[in-house]
Amino acid sequence: MPSAATGNARTALTALGAVGAVGAAAAIWGVAIERYLFTVRFHEVPVLPAGSSPIRVLHLSDAHMAPWQRRKQQWIAALAELQPDLVVNTGDNMGHADGLRGLRPAFDPLRGIPGVFVHGSNDHAAPSPRNPLKYFMGPSKVEPKIEPLDTEALDGYLTDELGWLNLNNDAGSVEVGGLRIGIFGVSDAHRGWDELEVLPDLVSALRANAEPDIAFGVTHAPYRRVLDDFVDLGADAIFGGHTHGGQVRIPGFGALVANCDIPLKQARGLSDWSHDGRTVPLNVSAGLGHSIYAPVRFACRPEASLLTLVPRT
Repeated sequence: MPSAATGNARTALTALGAVGAVGAAAAIWGVAIERYLFTVRFHEVPVLPAGSSPIRVLHLSDAHMAPWQRRKQQWIAALAELQPDLVVNTGDNMGHADGLRGLRPAFDPLRGIPGVFVHGSNDHAAPSPRNPLKYFMGPSKVEPKIEPLDTEALDGYLTDELGWLNLNNDAGSVEVGGLRIGIFGVSDAHRGWDELEVLPDLVSALRANAEPDIAFGVTHAPYRRVLDDFVDLGADAIFGGHTHGGQVRIPGFGALVANCDIPLKQARGLSDWSHDGRTVPLNVSAGLGHSIYAPVRFACRPEASLLTLVPRT
């Protein structure tokens, strides 16, 4: 008859094997399956002036595009069938030195639709190999060695060919659905490229010249300082990306990390942001991709958002 110690050892080994099997299955799901399960998140947001017609805003972020990612390119291209009135792109479009070659078939069907964009760091520098566990140890640090990307070519494509407005530390306006929308944005706050101090004068000039009916704030990384300033500047809605929604989430708990100082519960999706007694809708996209050196998504599908803006009640 086996001893009690032997039985306990067998039980422990069985439990350890079960945990290992679950972990392996989760890894296979995240690497081989879920990162290809693209989805659209639909929201209705009451922010327009009374009597306005609905406006459909397609929010894209964090494509991290590599030229061989055909499934992602085809899925993004099909988003044109949603017939958005405005595209908001919150950066990190590039995921490879030749990423623009992959972005063209993805974004070309959106040509002619009004749009705006800001940069993430991966619109300037290619990703580099790193220990993926560092992602869960707090916001990532600037890498000393980077491969520069052709940001000028990317911006030329987005502005000259697609007709989108560059909002990196800038402000402008677009006319959509009979409304003049004033929009201001910053470059990647995660890298400290946000120049919030220039926005008050730019927004004041925008209001004096364009007389917008509504205002949006656009950022890649949704740091608190940026969100607070956007609220103070009169944004009626804010758009952000960068977080990947946590990229690996725990069912029933949510994101383990946001890679910035936004509360984890707001690392993905539509929520509210309040500052100094004023509250506005905030949409943080979990993004369309991932670094080519961290090809995994778990409980966090790659996504785009379609926000239908309707009059305030």
